[in-house]
Amino acid sequence: MGFEKFLFYVFALITLWASGMVVTRRNPVHAVLFLVLAFVTSAALWILLEAEFLGIVLVLVYVGAVMVLFLFVVMMLDVDIATLRANFTHYLPLGTFVTVVMATEIFLVVGSANFGLVIFPPPEPISMAVDNTRELGFLLYTIYIYPVEIASVILLVAIIAAIRLTLRQRPENKCINPSVQVRVERSNRVRIVKMASENFGITTSEKDTLLDNGVTK
Repeated sequence: MGFEKFLFYVFALITLWASGMVVTRRNPVHAVLFLVLAFVTSAALWILLEAEFLGIVLVLVYVGAVMVLFLFVVMMLDVDIATLRANFTHYLPLGTFVTVVMATEIFLVVGSANFGLVIFPPPEPISMAVDNTRELGFLLYTIYIYPVEIASVILLVAIIAAIRLTLRQRPENKCINPSVQVRVERSNRVRIVKMASENFGITTSEKDTLLDNGVTK
């Protein structure tokens, strides 16, 4: 067994183990961290398959952005761990049934009848001069330019809709209008008030007592 095949089995086992830990951990933060590990090892498998662009995108987009965002959201949520543990055994039969159904479907799709070296022979080795990232970019922005543009517009609409749904005017919130701050003048900020001097309620006898004690002001 070559070193490349050894790395493949190592990363594949780590991916399977991390995936199992994602669905079995009761702490959501631990589950998210194991999911990050599964993404990293999956990216390593993509790189071993000479698809380095997909591996890099998997690390940058999912691990570097999406999963970090999920991690912070989960950490900021007030998750009741005791309630989750109490409901774990309640939903265990349903979860076991769904797991068996999904495993059966995966086995039927990824079985030897649909995959294997007989149906899909190993591809020819790619020359080092071929840059698959460049080839993929050429396909995306030439042949598939319209689907890429449509997907970009859909994502832009989704971003605008999410901002619009969360942007609410609440009367209790304090906000500053920048245009009002720019138009402000000195007379609007500073007001000089002339007041007569007062003794702050100190009588003459109390004032004489303070002077006798050495208080001059």
